[in-house]
Amino acid sequence: MPWYNGDFPISYKNQPIIVRDKAIEIANALLREGTTEAVAIATGLKLAKEYFKKKKNQ
Repeated sequence: MPWYNGDFPISYKNQPIIVRDKAIEIANALLREGTTEAVAIATGLKLAKEYFKKKKNQ
């Protein structure tokens, strides 16, 4: 099930909006590629956090 800003996994609830939006974008892309929801949720959040951490350090 694809997610959007108003409907997202519970584990994204306490994340900053910018991280949550990026995680949703990544998770939705993973779902389109056939990844399971559980993996998409976890990977989306992990990669979104890494993305902003790298941006911050540049």
